[in-house]
Amino acid sequence: MEIIQKFGLEARLFLFQLVNFLIIVFVLKKFLFAPLKKMLDERKRKIEQSLQDAENAKIILGNAAEEKKKILAEAKSSADMMMATTKVSIEETKEKAAIEAKSRSEHIVEEAKQRAATEFENMNKKIGKMSVDISGKVMSKVLSNLFTEDEKQKLISRALEKIDENITN
Repeated sequence: MEIIQKFGLEARLFLFQLVNFLIIVFVLKKFLFAPLKKMLDERKRKIEQSLQDAENAKIILGNAAEEKKKILAEAKSSADMMMATTKVSIEETKEKAAIEAKSRSEHIVEEAKQRAATEFENMNKKIGKMSVDISGKVMSKVLSNLFTEDEKQKLISRALEKIDENITN
């Protein structure tokens, strides 16, 4: 104790100061440090949560970009496939139209040939009848002076029959 007195310390005053210090530490710890620590812990938790959310958003954004690329690639391949199908369909339609047009033109030409042949036959028959009539008249004029009416009729009818046979054959 002598050393304490040499330094000028009073035990009672030191004890009161120590009790005051402990009370101040307790009050500060209870009312200042605890809420301050709680507030700092809450901020730290919010910051960590924000960082985690930002990291998750970055991952989701990366996945969305990849999904976008994938969807665009699928859409492009689908469009390319549709274009190819359309081109093939157009070519098939062109070929069908060309074949159909050719078939129609051949049919029209064939009908025209048949009509022309029919017209030709009809004209030949008309010409044949006309030639038979003309031949009959020519023969009757030529034969009128040479033969009698009965003989003339027999000769003309035989000649006309032969001419008619030749025309029909």
